[in-house]
Amino acid sequence: MRRLILGAAAILVAGVIGYAAAFAGASTAVLTTKSGEHRISVEVVDTPQSREVGLMNRESLPADSGMLFVFQENRPVTFWMKNTLIPLDMLFMDPTGKVTHIATNAQPLSLDLVPSGGPATYVLEINGGAAARYGVAVGDRLTHPAIKGD
Repeated sequence: MRRLILGAAAILVAGVIGYAAAFAGASTAVLTTKSGEHRISVEVVDTPQSREVGLMNRESLPADSGMLFVFQENRPVTFWMKNTLIPLDMLFMDPTGKVTHIATNAQPLSLDLVPSGGPATYVLEINGGAAARYGVAVGDRLTHPAIKGD
């Protein structure tokens, strides 16, 4: 029994360390909505390889955290949830960080395409339901050092 408890504790610690490592390079973005300013710890992905992996194979995403996808140009983009284990909200943004489209509660492991609904330079993925909790609407703005049009 003691070995079982120690094994479970080791797995828990490894999971915490894994999440800490994933967000060790995180920075803070500020999402401004009618309900106020919301600070979100973001992991930035700005290469084709890092964008391809995104949040795949992660079992959870800490509250008030997300992944900021940075594209080199403003163009239509499409996402899917292949190998993504948690429901996500996606905020599609123009070159200035203004929200142009919102996709809510994208279903884990789905191969259905989630389109940007027009050109996008940035996409913020957050936990499913977080967009509603923050009160996000089209026209709201995200600020972050990676968003050059601030």
